[in-house]
Amino acid sequence: MQIAASTILRNTISMILAGGQGERLYPLTTYRSKPAVPFGGKYRIIDFPLSNCLNSGFRKIYVLTQYKSDSLNQHLYEGWNIFKSDLGEFIYNIPPQLKLSGDWYLGTANAIHQNQNLIKPDKADWILILSGDHIYKMDYLKMAQYHIENDAQLTIASIKFPIDYARRFGVLVTDENNWVIDFQEKPRTPIEIPNEPGFSWVNMGIYFFNSNDLNEILDRDDKNPNSSHDFGKDIIPYMIRERMKVISFPFEDENKKSKTYWRDIGTIDSYYESSMDLIHVTPEFNFYDRHWPIRTFQSQYPPAKTITHEGERVGRTLNSIICDGSIVSGGLVEKSIIGPGVRVNSYSYVTDSIIMDNVSVGRHARIRRTIIDKNVKVPEHYEVGFNLDEDKKKFTVTDSGIVVIAKNQVLDGKITPPSK
Repeated sequence: MQIAASTILRNTISMILAGGQGERLYPLTTYRSKPAVPFGGKYRIIDFPLSNCLNSGFRKIYVLTQYKSDSLNQHLYEGWNIFKSDLGEFIYNIPPQLKLSGDWYLGTANAIHQNQNLIKPDKADWILILSGDHIYKMDYLKMAQYHIENDAQLTIASIKFPIDYARRFGVLVTDENNWVIDFQEKPRTPIEIPNEPGFSWVNMGIYFFNSNDLNEILDRDDKNPNSSHDFGKDIIPYMIRERMKVISFPFEDENKKSKTYWRDIGTIDSYYESSMDLIHVTPEFNFYDRHWPIRTFQSQYPPAKTITHEGERVGRTLNSIICDGSIVSGGLVEKSIIGPGVRVNSYSYVTDSIIMDNVSVGRHARIRRTIIDKNVKVPEHYEVGFNLDEDKKKFTVTDSGIVVIAKNQVLDGKITPPSK
């Protein structure tokens, strides 16, 4: 069945699940939800699925928030309030409103169910459901057209992963025509792709439903006392058991690299590794493709600059990302990401680090393999990342030795980490 792209776009509502706590990203999630965590200097994680919606043409968007949503709500208002309501476009953040019960969102499916009034068939023919905490580029319109052409009731985006990595996710088992015949949620032994030993199809958390089917299934699931109200644990297995038409859409990457890029940044170490990749000469993720821009909120900062003083005070940045409003004044920054409004003062040294907005690095300070969240003032002669035993007394330190300083933390020599 062929349907014009304009018709699909006009009659699809996108629901972005953005209430994740991101506990393994603590302390970056001390004051914000996982989708609101900064990434790549000036972006937030949620900017990636939102930019995919924009680039794909989907402009009817609900963002379902829950956990510590102040930062995310502000970002959506300041950076994404760009849609024309008179043309039927919108972006709204939807917190739990206890519409159907006295419960908060109890699971991914329950979050959608509690907002069924927004996705009834008279509101839209199709529903696109996305996770707000993954980094990738994808044209959702291609997936929507694939869904309609195959007359499916649910289409699931899937990506090929080695089985050791696939154990962390839901795994799809498909036939030769990509119809899903089985589903495993975080299996110990993932079923391999036929003729491709060592690899499995992984659920990307991207779903395209017919609106009428989704509403009926959510109503049924809500009445099941044994359900955890989750798409991966309950909805998808139910649809397969009932022999409903569930099809897999193999991921088509818009990143234009030889290797597909999709990241679920679940830990500090994976966050650090994905961030550090961005400063490579040829990073895996391409921020510089003007045909697929990543949008975000940008403050009215002046351009970044380096300052060289007389004598030995030479402001230098090597193999680094330096955002607007940042000043490297007589210090050395190498292999690092410097966020907006950062000041790196004379004789200081920053290497292999992520420095977020409005951080001030004092004279003679030394910072190595450290993530410093927003608004921190590093005193003169302060050192982080060179003595991990001492750092562990003050900060979060991962098993691989990445030090994390929380947002607004005061570094005065008598530091106690913020409580969880």
